[in-house]
Amino acid sequence: MQTRRKFALKVVAAGMSTFPLAGQQATAPQAPPAGRRVETPEEYEKHPEGDPIPGQKWKVHDLQRPQPPKVTPGLPIASPSAPADAIVLFDGKDLSQWVSRQRGGGVGEAKWKVENGYVEMVSQAGGIETKEKFGDCQLHVEWTTMPPSEPGHYGQGRGNSGVALMGRYEIQVLSGFDNKTYADGMAGSLYGLYPPMVNPTRPEGEWNAYDIFFEAPHFDGAKVVKPAYVTLIFNGILVHHRVELIGTTSITPLAKYQPHAAEESLVLQAHVGPARFRNIWIRRLKGYDVI
Repeated sequence: MQTRRKFALKVVAAGMSTFPLAGQQATAPQAPPAGRRVETPEEYEKHPEGDPIPGQKWKVHDLQRPQPPKVTPGLPIASPSAPADAIVLFDGKDLSQWVSRQRGGGVGEAKWKVENGYVEMVSQAGGIETKEKFGDCQLHVEWTTMPPSEPGHYGQGRGNSGVALMGRYEIQVLSGFDNKTYADGMAGSLYGLYPPMVNPTRPEGEWNAYDIFFEAPHFDGAKVVKPAYVTLIFNGILVHHRVELIGTTSITPLAKYQPHAAEESLVLQAHVGPARFRNIWIRRLKGYDVI
């Protein structure tokens, strides 16, 4: 199923020229069919698609939706060590907890670049996902975006990645200090549903922290018996408080649930970098009186 931001696959009727993605090196994208060209993220910014969001007065990616106010977080941004019962997913050394999804559904070695205590997204290598699967969880992720090699890139074309809970429910990662985009696609947004209540994003090159509390959905066959909920603390500031999700955030033109297992992999997306991650750990939330 098409997702909103597969820019390299989204084409518009036009001339023969192609537009490489930000940060793309060496190999040019595969040529689209004659008479059509690839649409860049910057072009997509001008006409984002989407249906009305239930319970809101906005459409998905509504350009009229106001930007949340900027708030400078308390500094320095906290970088807590993993609790004793946490699973360390990335400690700055290697990607032994991660794989890359390959064509045909197989998995292979995660090929993002690890150096200096962080892992850097490699767009051409695709996203990476955890070997272990999770449902209800507390997740800590630190991330930063860097200035693109071509400064003309903006909006969704600047530092675009994402934290996809269960591979389906995305919290956006994007350059967000001085990089305007549609509000429900900015850094800290529940992609295509809600912008953060405020924008505490740090400038490019400075580290941000997400502390995510996630309740997985429950299904009875194809029926949703309990929706998913997300709480997000962004750089020490509450920006989403137990927000109910209405489905898989990548589905167009509106999020929709697709039944899935009780536990699924955590995914770090590869859209249009550069983006870096460090200090990633997760705790399963088992509820009260569970030993």
